[in-house]
Amino acid sequence: MQNTRNTEELAHGLAEEVPRLTEAWRIFRKNTLAVWGLVIFIAFFIVAVSGLLLTTGENPVLDPAKVRLSEKLLRPLTPVNTEMVKPGDRPVFGIYLLGTDDLGRDVFARMMQGAWVSLTVGFVAVGISVIIGIILGGIAGYYGRLRIKFMHVLCLIAFFVSMILLASGQRGPALDSLAVTLLLSAFSAVYHYLAAKGGTGPKILDFLFFDTFSVDTLIMRFVDIMLCFPSFFLILTIVALLPASIYNIMIVIGLTSWMGTTRFVRAEFLSLREQDFVSAAKAMGLSDISIIFRHMMPNAIAPVLVSATIGVAMAILTEAGLSFLGFGVPPPHATWGNILAGGESFIFDAPWLMYIPGLSILTVVLSFNLFGEGLRDALNPKLRKR
Repeated sequence: MQNTRNTEELAHGLAEEVPRLTEAWRIFRKNTLAVWGLVIFIAFFIVAVSGLLLTTGENPVLDPAKVRLSEKLLRPLTPVNTEMVKPGDRPVFGIYLLGTDDLGRDVFARMMQGAWVSLTVGFVAVGISVIIGIILGGIAGYYGRLRIKFMHVLCLIAFFVSMILLASGQRGPALDSLAVTLLLSAFSAVYHYLAAKGGTGPKILDFLFFDTFSVDTLIMRFVDIMLCFPSFFLILTIVALLPASIYNIMIVIGLTSWMGTTRFVRAEFLSLREQDFVSAAKAMGLSDISIIFRHMMPNAIAPVLVSATIGVAMAILTEAGLSFLGFGVPPPHATWGNILAGGESFIFDAPWLMYIPGLSILTVVLSFNLFGEGLRDALNPKLRKR
């Protein structure tokens, strides 16, 4: 009787097994700092979306570009001078909530617009880096043992040379290099086609198809090379050569911050490809694409989410640094970085122009980092703090 009762209790306990997401949320909410980070992140998201709705259009509710020279360098919570400012130029509620800058522009309206710019740059840049990281990390982890032919190396070199020439504005040499890439690729395809049909090509060309290094070696050495460059100075150099644009900022930050995601995904794939469920999927005849995206990727996505969360904070901080140095998002867009840069000359006369954007950047970046750390502990029990 006792054994039957124990068996029933065990079966009841197994039936009430807690779902993975529920368990992760239970662990996450125990981390007070991470919960506060999530709350601040949600508040920042709401403020950014509100800034987009309130500062755009032909007649915005908050006009960040409205110049009022008679109202310059006013302290926060200063009422508007109704005798000097026309009714259509007055701020909402008739008060400057965060003061004005040296041109009399409402700092509150500019901060609202800057919140949306920072959020957009952060998420788009991280989206680009995550896509690149997942693709390269998945290839390195799943196909890493495959050997690369010498011809393939030549094709890659010709392709990268064409991209570099195209980015530097040399369209003629870039097209020539791209044509060489296509010719090498076509020759490689013909050679493999003849080999598959049992035919043979000229023996003198066999040296072009000997094995060199593995796919994993190629990708990870490229990652190591990218990590050797100081990322901020690399971004600063590229941005200085390109036209000033918010889209260029997003793309450049994304293209220079994918290395961590690549390493995370590769490490997870190296572990998962030896698991029984992957072997079973291969035995069932599933394609590599199906195995990677339906079976392996869901199990490898946890560290990617953590990396992406912290990456958003770094992208926002990078954009603010570029804007502060004058290489960021160009006017008339207001960003927290150029608001901070504009207040540098008035640090003693109008210190709020430095403190408000500076503390905002600090708070948002800190909240993303805390949220990311809490997410890491919840999704990775092995890394959980004791």
